[in-house]
Amino acid sequence: MRPAELGEIDRPWRFWASVIIVSILAFSVVFGFLILPVVQGRAAGIDAFTAICRAVGILPGSPAVRQPTSEATAQPTTRVAWSIDLMRALGQRTQAGAEVAQGCVACHGERGIAADPQNPNLAGQSAAAIFKQLHDYKSGSRVHEVMTGIAQGLDDRQIVDVAAHFASSTRRDLDPTTAEVVDQDIIRLVERGDPSRGLPACNSCHGFNAGGPVETPTLSHQNREYLARQMHAFKTGERKNDIYTRMRSVSSKLTDREIDRLATFYATTLSY
Repeated sequence: MRPAELGEIDRPWRFWASVIIVSILAFSVVFGFLILPVVQGRAAGIDAFTAICRAVGILPGSPAVRQPTSEATAQPTTRVAWSIDLMRALGQRTQAGAEVAQGCVACHGERGIAADPQNPNLAGQSAAAIFKQLHDYKSGSRVHEVMTGIAQGLDDRQIVDVAAHFASSTRRDLDPTTAEVVDQDIIRLVERGDPSRGLPACNSCHGFNAGGPVETPTLSHQNREYLARQMHAFKTGERKNDIYTRMRSVSSKLTDREIDRLATFYATTLSY
């Protein structure tokens, strides 16, 4: 038989093979993106249009399962937005800042050293850290029976000025002979953390020149009672103004003993 005649015989088979393949593909599309989603959606209480749109990717979710709902309420969070102008202003000490600071003397001391260890020392603290906390008090992200009202009475410029004022004050000196010895487990938490519990090193954010978030406060020379109270507040969720729940996550994994010993470490150690 001639090659031309063979070609004539094969042509109908190729045609019908193409028809079968196209039919299978068409059925798969119809079944997979129309029939099956509609059937699954009906079983899940989803209307046909929504089920089809989910199947083809126009709408989020599965055509066979209702979208999950949550009754959780949004937690307060900081409203601070860092900018070049803000950071530049926080680096400039002004007379206005000293005037605003007169209203802080009763609790934080004339030079930013609190007489009551329940209050934080502000002297030498990061200006960005002071600004953030005052801004959070003003916005309601952080609540305190005294500080909320004080911060709400300040405008943004005054908050910048007083933060810069205390940041430029000299930190208190510590007598090395009164430093309290802490155990090696606490030092490991400070320097290396605890990977088995998902705990980063404290100094990865709070150590000098650690390169952590700009609003991270300095812990060295801070009052022990204040530090311990704040870590406990983060642990219980009473305090919630940490960005991305960083401190709530860390504190929730610490024991009460570790919190108290960490507070002692930073309050009495000179080199961190």
